Amino acid sequence: MKRTVLFSFIVAALLAAPVFVALELARPGLSSTPGAQSLPGGLSAAQVAGLGQVIQQYLLENPEVLITSLNSYQSKQRVAEKQRQQQAVLENRTALANDPDAPVLGNPKGDVVVVEFFDYNCPYCRRVAGMLRTVVAEDGNVRLVMKEFPILGPQSVIAARAALAAARQDKYEAFHRALMEGPGDLSETRLNRVARDIGMDLDLMGIDMNLPEVNTMLRRNRELGATLSIRGTPAFVIGDTLIPGAIDKATLKRLIAQARDKSS
Repeated sequence: MKRTVLFSFIVAALLAAPVFVALELARPGLSSTPGAQSLPGGLSAAQVAGLGQVIQQYLLENPEVLITSLNSYQSKQRVAEKQRQQQAVLENRTALANDPDAPVLGNPKGDVVVVEFFDYNCPYCRRVAGMLRTVVAEDGNVRLVMKEFPILGPQSVIAARAALAAARQDKYEAFHRALMEGPGDLSETRLNRVARDIGMDLDLMGIDMNLPEVNTMLRRNRELGATLSIRGTPAFVIGDTLIPGAIDKATLKRLIAQARDKSS
């Protein structure tokens, strides 16, 4: 009962004056002058100092209060971030689904759009690549938009450039699949070998990798990722839902079905 009363008193006090002021004035070596000008909330410096000592002692004896408060704050922050991301997805539908320069796999006229932000150097992207391809093929009505998002080092950038160069030779799908479903080696030797194996012109690939259009595409993807607060790969946008991180087959199929139901 006493603890409840004390807690109620502290809550009321917190509403009346800034906590940091109380704690600062309660620090050893700091004192207040009686009769000094009142602080916010109508409390004098001496009262605030006393309040700070009460708060400090209570928190030392009940650290779970801080943990509960922190958990609540983090939960509210996550909800707010999710809402902000959701709004960003809605505001950037065209950039996500209809960028004319973004490679598209699956059914170009599919009724559900799945957008993937990925990095060829990302083990989680490679882990879901085969599953993603299978689900899109089995569904037959998914438009898969590929967002090259090289954030894991220089090799990632070179691989992304090579993939976009492959797209200019109508070899994107084969190139992408070879990198995603093969070993993680992204050396120049392997990129050239993959390109040669799928029938690409290597000289043309070297030129296309450094075209202004390729630079622009990568920059747009980076900016879009920043707008959506995408900080890692893979990340998916399915319908109007942003899903950070790798997902399993059942979850992917469920999200596609939900997006299809919403659009019908």
